[in-house]
Amino acid sequence: MFRAIQTLFGVTIVGFLLLPIVAILPLAFTSSVFLTYPIEDYSLRWFTELATADAWRLSIMNSLIIGLGATLLSTVLGTLAALGMRSEVLPLASLLRTVFLLPMVVPAVVLGVGMQMLFVNFGLASTYPGVIVAHAVLCVPFVIVSVSASLQGIDRAVEKAASSLGASPVTVFHRVTFPLALPGIISGAVFAFATSLDEVVITLFVAGPNQRTLARQMFSSIRENISPTVVAAALLLIIGTLCLAGLAAALRWRQERNALRAAP
Repeated sequence: MFRAIQTLFGVTIVGFLLLPIVAILPLAFTSSVFLTYPIEDYSLRWFTELATADAWRLSIMNSLIIGLGATLLSTVLGTLAALGMRSEVLPLASLLRTVFLLPMVVPAVVLGVGMQMLFVNFGLASTYPGVIVAHAVLCVPFVIVSVSASLQGIDRAVEKAASSLGASPVTVFHRVTFPLALPGIISGAVFAFATSLDEVVITLFVAGPNQRTLARQMFSSIRENISPTVVAAALLLIIGTLCLAGLAAALRWRQERNALRAAP
């Protein structure tokens, strides 16, 4: 009885969170210029506008360029940071971990103002490298959390066994640590890419007209005129994020299955 109540409560909460999304997304297929129900006629005109309108096409390309760049940079830096903080001899490891996680709790407006002032001095304001670095700062904590959780599940005895058999530290990392931590690295990269795609506030401060991302274009469109194109773009973002999450889950499952097969 108690388990049934728990299940019902969980389903209710999930339904409450998803209901606004389920209510608005079908309007991406309306032929009307207004977001109203009932839908009189269905059409793909708003998806066509995403692909043909210059402003939307540029924003999609910018989101992909900036998202991939920020994901690559944050994944490398976050993985290295997680490996460094895993060391038993590193002093103040918990304090360093807190510092790395600060971008998750500091208000985005504060980060945006600080980054804008800093980037102006270095000539990175309103440039693609500047936006990529700014997004990477927000994405690094997600990578660190994911990779650190994966590293905690690695038995250090396996690494010590490889070292005792004559493997160098580089070989141990390449043959033992990295494959076992790969699911966490992939999950962190997926979270980083999704975070970059969804970021608006930081982009408003550090990006110029040529670096307008899809999220920023959606924000501007909502302020000027609410169009079903925004709903169509939101639907594509949701589908893309779900596909990436599914890919990460499939790769994690495959990695765990291979590890079980290799186990004696």
